Amino acid sequence: MNSFDDRARGEEKRFELGQELEFKAQARRAKLMGLWVAGLIGLEGAAADDYAKSVVVADLEEAGAEDLFRKLRADLDMHAVQLSDHQIRAKMDETLAEARESVKAGK
Repeated sequence: MNSFDDRARGEEKRFELGQELEFKAQARRAKLMGLWVAGLIGLEGAAADDYAKSVVVADLEEAGAEDLFRKLRADLDMHAVQLSDHQIRAKMDETLAEARESVKAGK
């Protein structure tokens, strides 16, 4: 029974670590997306960084990526940047993969 408990605790720890790394990757994706959109709408320097932070906060509103997508879509529309939903979602997927690799590498 003791080895079973140890194995269960080990699995719980691995699950927690996996969840923590995924949270970090999701936050990094939001920041990367924020910086990308900032460039598209003409923000640079501190203004781009501030915008990226606002995107990270917006992504924490609800589980999943729809809150992030809605924020980006609304901001792009407000600045008359012509991108399809598919293009935005593809960039979100691309940046999530990049963020996961970065987090895995400890960067």
